[in-house]
Amino acid sequence: MGRRVIADALVPIVLAPASSVVLVDFDGSLAPIVDDPEAAAPLPAARQALAALVGRVGRVGVVSGRPAEFLRAALALDGVVLVGQYGLERVVDRRVVVDPRVERYRATVATVAAEAERALAGIRVERKGDVAVAIHWRQNPGRADEARHWADGAASASGLELHPGRMVAELRPPIAVDKGSAVELLCAGMRVALFAGDDRGDLPAFDALDRLVAGGALDQAVRVGVRSSEEPSEVIARADLHVDGPEGLAHLLLDLATAIP
Repeated sequence: MGRRVIADALVPIVLAPASSVVLVDFDGSLAPIVDDPEAAAPLPAARQALAALVGRVGRVGVVSGRPAEFLRAALALDGVVLVGQYGLERVVDRRVVVDPRVERYRATVATVAAEAERALAGIRVERKGDVAVAIHWRQNPGRADEARHWADGAASASGLELHPGRMVAELRPPIAVDKGSAVELLCAGMRVALFAGDDRGDLPAFDALDRLVAGGALDQAVRVGVRSSEEPSEVIARADLHVDGPEGLAHLLLDLATAIP
């Protein structure tokens, strides 16, 4: 590949690619936000960018709240580390491995999912394997308060943790994982890290980069905010670079891959 002019913030990765890790979110970053979560797909240019980075940098990964099996099928890329369910799942040797701490909560998750389907007829209830339940009201915005209220009560009654998101409420086991803890693991042995995201759920990843730099585990970190009409102001405020939607992120990552000798 020929070289291109890239953002100054990316230069440390170009200078030390073997000790750099590039990590990205899925929804809103690699894939446009859509009404039906199952219909979400990465942009072809985004897949191309990840594929181009494999072998050029020390590690490439996707860190998402999606089930790891969904990521595996949607991306179909070798050499990309896939971490799903905020770190509760990952793909190892093309097989999904679930955090063993989830086992004791499987029955509770299944019960809550069934109760949600009965109580919230017409609102999309997503069974994220048997690891979590997500209640989506993007297609039913007029029922947002109803969905939030039900999810709050279900969390209190079941012992599952409530995690609000963008037009979604997710109930998952009370296990101390998030995108930040996943990012910390994926940065092990690296000196420079990039994380790109678009939502409040990505802020723990930015926090993790801050901690790793402050503690000396990383020399430098790059936080990329992916703009959208729904991007929270916190992401804008925290990011070192901003790109316009998944298209902009795909171009940024392709330019980065092109700039690496």
